[in-house]
Amino acid sequence: MPFVRRDADGVIDAVFAHAEGEATEELPHGHPELLVYLGIDANAIIDADEWLRADLALARVIEDLITILMDKGVISFTDLPPGAQEKIIARQGLRTEVSYVASLFGNDDENFL
Repeated sequence: MPFVRRDADGVIDAVFAHAEGEATEELPHGHPELLVYLGIDANAIIDADEWLRADLALARVIEDLITILMDKGVISFTDLPPGAQEKIIARQGLRTEVSYVASLFGNDDENFL
């Protein structure tokens, strides 16, 4: 955790990796005062995180839609631009790996003691 030094008004005026001189107070990395000192807008991070989650969910929907259209013969894989083909292949590979690892552990109902 970072160590902070405060000015006469109690406002953080310096941050150190280790305790130094008057900087003996430790704060957790996400502490609001530390974020203010570093100029990080916590609300912007939360908003960006929500957008990221929405984008990831939409990416999955689009990936599934492409798969359905290919299965029905509406489009073929080669109709997609090379960049899209590469991304789909990479995601399918990741999904296969994750599915394999998940299958090793089963679900909670199967592993209940």
